[in-house]
Amino acid sequence: MWLKKSNTVLAAAFILFILWFGTEFILSPQTTAPGFGLPSWPSGDGDGFLIVKGIRDVVLALVLGVLLVTGHRRALGWVLLVEALAAYGDMATVLAHHGSVATALGVHCLTATLMVVNGLLILLETRKVAVAVRPATSAG
Repeated sequence: MWLKKSNTVLAAAFILFILWFGTEFILSPQTTAPGFGLPSWPSGDGDGFLIVKGIRDVVLALVLGVLLVTGHRRALGWVLLVEALAAYGDMATVLAHHGSVATALGVHCLTATLMVVNGLLILLETRKVAVAVRPATSAG
């Protein structure tokens, strides 16, 4: 039972963190963008690209939130694994564009890795349930 509770708390923390970060990019992209880790920002009307990043994060958080609230825990585990790719992609983007290594590893990579751990723990937690629910096959 402790595994389910700790998984739920960690998943909820990810949801709130991603939702907050995405909302910040939508509402104030110029002040939030430096925390992403890239060395330079789009010139001219580049705020639109930053807002796109914010919308992506909000949608990612909402998908996780819907799965958590509706109790689809096994799907939640899988989606956490898949959504971790977005954070690993952010890390790779920062590193490829000569951004802050500390931010790439300390924010993006750490977040992605914790999402993978949380996703795997949820899959481990729900594995027993999935095996127990599987119908028995008849020997014909």
